[in-house]
Amino acid sequence: MSILKELKPNDGSTHYRKRVGRGIGSGLGGYSGKGGKGQTQRSGGSIRRGFEGGQTPLHRRLPKFGFSNVDFADRYEIVNLDTLDKVNGDITPDSLVARGVVTGNLPIKLLGNGKVSKAFKVKVHKASEAAVKAITAQGGSVEIIERKNDRK
Repeated sequence: MSILKELKPNDGSTHYRKRVGRGIGSGLGGYSGKGGKGQTQRSGGSIRRGFEGGQTPLHRRLPKFGFSNVDFADRYEIVNLDTLDKVNGDITPDSLVARGVVTGNLPIKLLGNGKVSKAFKVKVHKASEAAVKAITAQGGSVEIIERKNDRK
């Protein structure tokens, strides 16, 4: 038989009540464990997902449709027919870089601006139909070469 004064609760079944706002020495004085001032300190104060403090949220700033990311666009260095007319010999990306026509950082595309007065053998990464017609009409040829570091 146990004596009444020897009874005690099981281990872990009782907890001390947190007494907040009872001075700085208690560890829960000042802000009563709620941090600084403002919305999150208040009872029921919560910030919804996507809220940016009153600034227009990202989901409202971005376009909703018709958006194409230019980072994924194919970029070319443009060479026109009138530029080719000033160059002698076979035309390759290396020869265009050597003559300072292009930088060589991007693939080269041949466009049909201008006229051609002589036959050329041209090797480029891409060419417009008008450019190909103009060069073949003069007795030249256009060869499409494969691009280096092509994104797939």
